[in-house]
Amino acid sequence: MRETFAPLHRLIARDGIAALVTVVGARGSTPREAGARMLVAADGALSGTIGGGRLELESVERALAAIRAGRDGSLRLDLALGPSIGQCCGGAVSLLIETFTAARLTAVARLAAAEAAGPFQTVATLNGEAPVDRRLVATDWCQPTAVIGPDGRLAESFGELCRDLLLFGAGHVGRAVVLALAPLPFRVRWIDGRADVFPDLPLARLEQVATDTPAAELKAAASGAFVLIMTHDHALDLDILHAALTEQRFPYVGVIGSRTKRARFEHRLSELGHPGPRIRAFTCPVGVPGITSKEPAHIAASVVAELLIVDEKLRRTPLGESGGGETTDRPASGQAAQLFEYRG
Repeated sequence: MRETFAPLHRLIARDGIAALVTVVGARGSTPREAGARMLVAADGALSGTIGGGRLELESVERALAAIRAGRDGSLRLDLALGPSIGQCCGGAVSLLIETFTAARLTAVARLAAAEAAGPFQTVATLNGEAPVDRRLVATDWCQPTAVIGPDGRLAESFGELCRDLLLFGAGHVGRAVVLALAPLPFRVRWIDGRADVFPDLPLARLEQVATDTPAAELKAAASGAFVLIMTHDHALDLDILHAALTEQRFPYVGVIGSRTKRARFEHRLSELGHPGPRIRAFTCPVGVPGITSKEPAHIAASVVAELLIVDEKLRRTPLGESGGGETTDRPASGQAAQLFEYRG
């Protein structure tokens, strides 16, 4: 779920009570990771998922039973998926099922406000079936998770951490990429010199920029942003690519096109003074291997899959300096095998 506490607040305000189910432990093969959350309304409506199947059905039944009890509280549920519920994943899951009544609206509103401001972290001490009292401890960079430590304290992260993406080009493929990215954790700055080509897409994390100097947009971009270049003009693509590689702070720079286009661009980048390792530090063709269709939606699916692969890899990589952007050699393919370390 992108949000936890704002929709929880709405459910409590409407029905007087609601439940929150959180995966607080996941060992072995499990449907979802620690930090996965699901809201259960009094009428049984669900928002979010902890993985579906028998695990989710069991947790919903427990949550509805707690809602019918009509009081604030919490329940810890430990399940070995095979022996306990006949689910063949083979792992074990710990769930925390909480009920919230109108008496806790103020506390939920405080957490909803923190969530709206960006990712944040909380700690709480679990005390039997008592309500969980979360205390805000940090608003630093964090991955959504929930972990119970040896001392019994629950440490959680909330809010969605989004990757900035500069998308150059508002053609058919650019539009398809924007639509494919809409439900994913990316904040898109969509750039083109033609103001009249932008469609009316009222998406929350999309900014459309019409400018005659698109490459200049890179100067103000956040370090760690992704750059995706797919304009209507190869010379303009090269100009933007040259500027992006010169910055040496973008972990993914992709250019739509063929291997022939890549070879020509590498030659031109060499003439522009880029060293060999930096010349190789861009992706072209873009997209995951195996998808050969030229349909815009198919290309977009392939490219967005690649963006997700690189983003997840970087989130698992310890932060460090990029060493000036120089990297080892990489295949000239659409697979983003070359990753920078960066400090965002």
